[in-house]
Amino acid sequence: MDTIWPESLPKSKGPKYTLVADTIRKAIDNSLLEVGTKLPPVRELAYRLQITPGTVARAYTILTDEGLLHAEVGRGTFVAPPKSPILDDVWARQLHLQDDKYNANVSLFSPRLADVGQVTLIRECMQKVAQADPGLFLNYPTRDAYQPMRQAVVDWLSDLPLGALTHDDIVLTHGGQNGLCLVFQTILRGTKPVVLVEDLSYAGFRRAGELMRADVIGVKMDKWGVDPSAMEHVLRQTPAQAVCVSPEVQNPTGTHTPLERRKEIVEVARRFDLQIIEDDCYRMGDAREPSFRALAPERGWHVSSISKTLTPALRVGFAIAPRERSVDLRRSAEYGYFGLAQPLAELTRLLLSDPRTLQIAKDVRNRMGEYVRVAVNALGGFDLNWAPDVPFVWLNLPSGWRAAAFSRAAEREGIQLRSADEFALRDGRAPNAVRIAMNGHVSLERFEDAMQRLRRLLDNPPEQISV
Repeated sequence: MDTIWPESLPKSKGPKYTLVADTIRKAIDNSLLEVGTKLPPVRELAYRLQITPGTVARAYTILTDEGLLHAEVGRGTFVAPPKSPILDDVWARQLHLQDDKYNANVSLFSPRLADVGQVTLIRECMQKVAQADPGLFLNYPTRDAYQPMRQAVVDWLSDLPLGALTHDDIVLTHGGQNGLCLVFQTILRGTKPVVLVEDLSYAGFRRAGELMRADVIGVKMDKWGVDPSAMEHVLRQTPAQAVCVSPEVQNPTGTHTPLERRKEIVEVARRFDLQIIEDDCYRMGDAREPSFRALAPERGWHVSSISKTLTPALRVGFAIAPRERSVDLRRSAEYGYFGLAQPLAELTRLLLSDPRTLQIAKDVRNRMGEYVRVAVNALGGFDLNWAPDVPFVWLNLPSGWRAAAFSRAAEREGIQLRSADEFALRDGRAPNAVRIAMNGHVSLERFEDAMQRLRRLLDNPPEQISV
């Protein structure tokens, strides 16, 4: 350090703190100060250069903001490693402000969460993982090694009425779809098992069933979800082993299943020894009713993830079996993929355990609620099913529009959305409706423009109905 400083600062027209900053900056550029070099304490350097401590502190702050230095509490100030220009550019902008102003296309296929601080927090957690014990990067996963992660999930789900729950009941999965497949692998038996789903339902149910060579049969639904009488009628004709439901937020209609209806479903399931698989991946707010695992502890399975609350990018989810089937579910995971990569599990533990995460999840929900309000303000005059904490709306199309034709017309306007046909079984019938997902990656202004374009389409149906 002594080699880069004169006995005193030369006279300069500019402020002294800029001269200090420039001197350090040049020394870093010329490799006179290498990465990790500790700079003198503020008061020590100020005394040496015969300037005030505030001048040195301001120079350090400037260089820290530029990323050339980094300060560690209790240790001092050090020369920071060089940053990637690409990464710097990403850090400099919020995700939802990265709009291409010359691209009118807006994807409303699937919900895209706004960045309200989770990106920065995930990066911080990644840095901690990178500095973890080497064994984290060298050893096979073990169940004991995952206990802290599983406990973090239990704490994360503490407000959810799931019945008796400990870390031994948690099975970590690669997102909700992997969790669903894992449950199917555990439950389904025989060469041609049968799974029941609602007439309109998440397409992942069907795909997971097909992977298990299962027949997937649709059951009539109403405004409260699956119809218990219709389910019983199907069960009298077909030896189904499981039914898939989404009672908190039904995908795609946004329907919520009240407690009385859930009890009726449980009663039918018990009479026919049917397992109940609850997909809870789309719930962003508090649960309004007890889960099926709480209502029917002997046959309720629960699948969820952090994809709609924090981020879908990590592909982290969890599956929970009835207590007496926990070992079976755990064995399916261990035989299938051993477990999550340990660095990913540790990253998730840090993320879920951080005291800021609950507030971030609330901020995500509130931010996505702003997009829902924009959609409702534009489309609320039509038959629209929505809730402020659900990241999509379900639009029953007005007379003159068919779902396929409206989807094509929207795509010509640069807007991609999902027709009801995508949620119906291959031999099922779909209503003239579409699902419109919220896209927090675009600005509210651009999203509102997309909603207005949809409204103009709805107000002007084609003269001839096309299919």
